Amino acid sequence: MLIDCALSIERLALRGGDDERTAGPVTVLRTGMGPRNAARAVSRARARPAAPDAAVIASGFCAGLEPGMSPGDLIVADETRGPDGRTACTGTATLVEALAAILPGRTVHTGPLTGSDHVVRGRERVALRATGALAADMESAATLHSALSAGPRPVAAVRVVVDAPEHELVRIGTVRGGISAFRVLRSVLPAFHEWHRSSTLPRR
Repeated sequence: MLIDCALSIERLALRGGDDERTAGPVTVLRTGMGPRNAARAVSRARARPAAPDAAVIASGFCAGLEPGMSPGDLIVADETRGPDGRTACTGTATLVEALAAILPGRTVHTGPLTGSDHVVRGRERVALRATGALAADMESAATLHSALSAGPRPVAAVRVVVDAPEHELVRIGTVRGGISAFRVLRSVLPAFHEWHRSSTLPRR
């Protein structure tokens, strides 16, 4: 299983939650920010002998688009949207159930996750919400599109809201909302393992 994230702080959270007894063959890959970096990093990772058919999860932080969202809310995408079109996600219901069990009391939202090539703020957030998207980030759509370009495999996107319409942040980790999002992200790995166990690689 390949877990892709953009930032060092995201990788720290995802690796920090790892339980070596249940981890199995997992790579947490920091791609760098932006869709181009994400696509390139996933393409390179696919070329490794151990990961040609690896399941892929795009994870990390995101901008919530719906009023009422709070830092620490979880977004489980049923599809990602980007310049290359829409990518359907695998096993969304399994992820929602597993995350709800691991993080009781945390809100889990399910719906479209849209891509952007920059940080989303203010009025642009409203415009993206009007398309039906629940959240936005810069890497998930490119990550999943790149992962599937070499053949079918389970793919998913799970993001933690770090800012929202009523909770815009300036710096991750220096505001209470950023710290809350980090703690949630650090707890998600067991749900990813459950998703991986229940996912079946489509036949070619």
